Amino acid sequence: MSLFTVFAIVITLTAIFSYLNEIYIKLPGTIGIMLASLISSIIFLVLGSIGFGHTRWATDLIVAADFNHLFMNGMLSFLLFAAASRVDVGKLKEFAWTIAYLATVGIVISSLFIGFSMYWIVSQFGVDLPILYAILFGAIISPIDAVVVIKILKRVDAGNTMETIITGEALFNDAAAVVLFVLLLGLASGTTSMTTMAIGEFFLREALGGLALGLVLGYVVHFMIVQIIYKGSDNHIVIILLTLGLVSGGYTLAGLLDVSGPLTSVVSGLFLAKSRHDAIGTKHEHSHYVRDFWEVVDEVLNAVLFVLIGLEVLILDFKQTYFLGCSLVIPIIIIARYVSVEFPLVLLRFFRPIPKIKGLIMTWSGIRGGVSIALALSLPDDSPRDILLVLTYIVVVFSILVQGLTLGPAVKWYKKRVGLE
Repeated sequence: MSLFTVFAIVITLTAIFSYLNEIYIKLPGTIGIMLASLISSIIFLVLGSIGFGHTRWATDLIVAADFNHLFMNGMLSFLLFAAASRVDVGKLKEFAWTIAYLATVGIVISSLFIGFSMYWIVSQFGVDLPILYAILFGAIISPIDAVVVIKILKRVDAGNTMETIITGEALFNDAAAVVLFVLLLGLASGTTSMTTMAIGEFFLREALGGLALGLVLGYVVHFMIVQIIYKGSDNHIVIILLTLGLVSGGYTLAGLLDVSGPLTSVVSGLFLAKSRHDAIGTKHEHSHYVRDFWEVVDEVLNAVLFVLIGLEVLILDFKQTYFLGCSLVIPIIIIARYVSVEFPLVLLRFFRPIPKIKGLIMTWSGIRGGVSIALALSLPDDSPRDILLVLTYIVVVFSILVQGLTLGPAVKWYKKRVGLE
């Protein structure tokens, strides 16, 4: 199956599922699209199991699409940049320390909590899962999906504080999760040294390197954009091409330099968002063109992403024990999320009144998505890949469908409780 054939089929399916959701299903965009994709995949499996039709072409499509490679080495950089470039950086600064905690210490706490809990649970069933791989699963499943969460919070007007904190966390914790995953996988497989010096050097190179590269590239592209505007040019296509080059070239360069590509994308996007607001102005014609372009990119890529998530069910090997395991793991993941978000809120309450119920809403906003599935798919064959991949998939689907569909009503209920409506 050629690359263009894969592209054509995926785009066509995305268009069809988007239409079905818009006209009939009427759920929030990406959630409805994923549900349509998931139901279609299940129908294919059922028909194939009873001898009606062949599902080989569908599984060939998923294998050829290579979700992990496509997402981690392409889509993720564009999605993170698109989200970051539309963020109000001024609001992020107000909660910088809280966001930094949630995206770093918070994700480590969540990973450890999930890892040790899962290790104990599977040991009760006689399953031999190495502790490092249990913690690795915690790192895989801890990052929240910026796409779904941000869209829901904006639609229900969750309030500046909650929306800003969760948006900032969602942007940065994807980068932190990838770094933590690479480290833990290296430790589990024996390719990374266990010394404190080696671990510290790894984190510094990935984090500080990604941060520095994002700032430098963001400044260079910003300078070029300002030059175009000050010369009186009205060619907004060049500016859009510069941002495309920034995302794709920056992510590729980050890989060559062994620094965090996701962090590079986020930082460069935030830098351009801030500089565009200060130097160009949000009402400038070029600003509108760039914003509208990246909004379209964001919507299209997200639709494709959730179609692929739904289709992944075609190639997974589900077992009854996996569903039993998920029934135990999902509550642990939710508890871990609560523990990781409540600590910074306790500290914030010394400086401003924050209702205790806000911790529950932030916990329920911890919706998992494409990053978790892509990380699970990148596990090597000599690891407990099958069980971790299926568990990840079930958790992600549960999170998107259950938490994603109930987060909006939960936020509205919260606003009534604290008198915001």
